[in-house]
Amino acid sequence: MTARLLLATRNRKKLDELRRILAPQMPVEVLGLADVPTFEEVPESGASFAENALIKAVEAVKHTGLVTVADDSGLAVDALNGMPGVLSARWAGARHDDAANLNLLLEQLADTPDDRLGAAFVCAAALVTPDGSQIVREARMTGRLIRQPRGAHGFGYDPIFVPDGSQLTSAELPPAEKDAISHRGQALRELLPFILRALGGPGSE
Repeated sequence: MTARLLLATRNRKKLDELRRILAPQMPVEVLGLADVPTFEEVPESGASFAENALIKAVEAVKHTGLVTVADDSGLAVDALNGMPGVLSARWAGARHDDAANLNLLLEQLADTPDDRLGAAFVCAAALVTPDGSQIVREARMTGRLIRQPRGAHGFGYDPIFVPDGSQLTSAELPPAEKDAISHRGQALRELLPFILRALGGPGSE
């Protein structure tokens, strides 16, 4: 029987990215929150990416009984002392979308010199199993911001983020190239041996 892994997100673009990173590594049915019975989700009230990832994963395991991976990620801007950080998805308010968040950030950085537009994408990925074990891995992708969005791939702040060593934004990179260097790709690959073990796959013995 194919193993089942729950990715605790309702963000379809994030789910596609997570599936793309994890699914080729093992024969597993990757589910999102839309694929399981609805439950009341608790607020992401943690002060760090790791705390929020664990909040989501623990809650999902409690309601579904499935081995679960959850991530919390965001953009840390040097000139804003690491903000938006854990507030990245809600920077323009809980009712606003990616475009509103991105535009507000650009407005706030309008008077910031280009040489102070350093930033990093940060991801904490948490694995929680029904027996209560918890593992968290965190990774960063450093780069700089630009003032005009470019690219149609990705989501969130990808169109204004240029990774170190690239001339393309995260939204211009082909998905496979982005996954190879992204904060989320790095964190999930660090979790992969533990996921395989939890699902009884290769390397579980």
